[in-house]
Amino acid sequence: MKHTRIRPFNTKETYPEQKLDNDLCQAVVAGGVVYLRGQIGQDLDTRESVGIGDVEAQTEKAMANIDMLLKEAGGTLEDVVKVIVYLTDIRYREQVYTVMGRWLKGVYPVSTGLVVDSLARPEWLVEIDATAVLGEGA
Repeated sequence: MKHTRIRPFNTKETYPEQKLDNDLCQAVVAGGVVYLRGQIGQDLDTRESVGIGDVEAQTEKAMANIDMLLKEAGGTLEDVVKVIVYLTDIRYREQVYTVMGRWLKGVYPVSTGLVVDSLARPEWLVEIDATAVLGEGA
C-alpha cells in the first residue's frame, strides 16, 4: 500500500536563508495512521510566521494547522492519540497547554512535553507534534 503525502514541500522554499534541500511534507497517512510534521505559528500557505512574540497566538495557529491537516488526511482532532509539545521556555507551559486543551477537549491523547533551547527559527516559541489514528473504515 502506498502512503499518502499531504502538502509536500522542499526546505529550500521554507528556509531560504539556510542551505537545505530536503523533500518533506506536512503529513503522511500510512496504514490508517496520520503522522504530522511538528506545527508552529506559521501559515502553511504563505510560510509566514504568525504571532511573533505571542506564544498563545502561535499555539492557536499550530493547533489550527493540526486540525486542517487532519481534515485533509480524512480525520478529525478526535483521532489524535499522541502529542509532543516543544517549548522554548518552561514559563510558556500553562498558556500553551490551556490553548491546546481547548482544541483537544474530550480527546484524551497521551502527551509529552519538552523544553528545548530553540526551534528551527528564533521567533518560534512552541512546536506541537501530533499523531492520529483514523477511525474505523478509514
